[in-house]
Amino acid sequence: MVGNRVKVVALLGALTGLLVLLGHLLGGATGVALALVLAAATNLGAYWFSDRLVLALAGARELAYEDAYQLHELVATLAARAGIPKPRLYLVDSEAPNAFATGRDPEHGVVAVTTGLLRLLSWDELTGVIAHELAHIKNRDMLVMTFAATVAGAITYLAQFGWLFGSSRDSHGQNNPVAALLLLILGPLAAMLLQMAISRQREFQADAVGAQICGDPLALADALRKLEMAARRIPMEVNPAVAPLAQVNPLAAHGGGLAKWFSTHPPTEERIARLERMALGYRE
Repeated sequence: MVGNRVKVVALLGALTGLLVLLGHLLGGATGVALALVLAAATNLGAYWFSDRLVLALAGARELAYEDAYQLHELVATLAARAGIPKPRLYLVDSEAPNAFATGRDPEHGVVAVTTGLLRLLSWDELTGVIAHELAHIKNRDMLVMTFAATVAGAITYLAQFGWLFGSSRDSHGQNNPVAALLLLILGPLAAMLLQMAISRQREFQADAVGAQICGDPLALADALRKLEMAARRIPMEVNPAVAPLAQVNPLAAHGGGLAKWFSTHPPTEERIARLERMALGYRE
């Protein structure tokens, strides 16, 4: 897990560096300052309001204790094992089996599951899925992903600004439309790839921590196997902005070929293989 943390820190650093570089190319020191102010403002807004936005985009409703007391008790038990407060529980009316977590910190955590998830999985598999989502909350992944998403968004805005106002200049100080066009295309593309790489590393770490919380890596592996198969058969009607938060890629049914290179999730077979190796360590 230490290796995953190092990779995430390096990727976040690269994303921030790209933002600063783009700001410098567009406006020198002033451009750098504007880029950092833009990133700070968007991060602050996302930090406070992202959970409500995510739940609204997913069409989630809060699940009362009396409507699913066993599920509430499971979440409470696993949260106690993880050492975090019990998160609020939400339900998404969708046949596509999936789950996600949100909330700016463990004290404001939310776990959402779909009706399809509750129908498809066994109790042990459901335990593994919930543990994975609690791992995201414990690891404060929402904070990391919010930072990555908003910095990537700031890079896109700056690139569009450079294109619209011809701010990219050549060595003679003249407007250079070719350079502006390259910034418009390559800046957001590089930001998106870095953001997706960060998301994939967070998924690997949540799998490892989630397996520790539930105590059964194979239960989570079995759940992922079922969820991946279902995701390819049952497309989930979900806003793409919410997709990176899901347990498996909810847009998998729409992807193929080059789409895997732009996936917010690591290959499910690799996640399963890691969990199976982890299970061998549990048995030794």
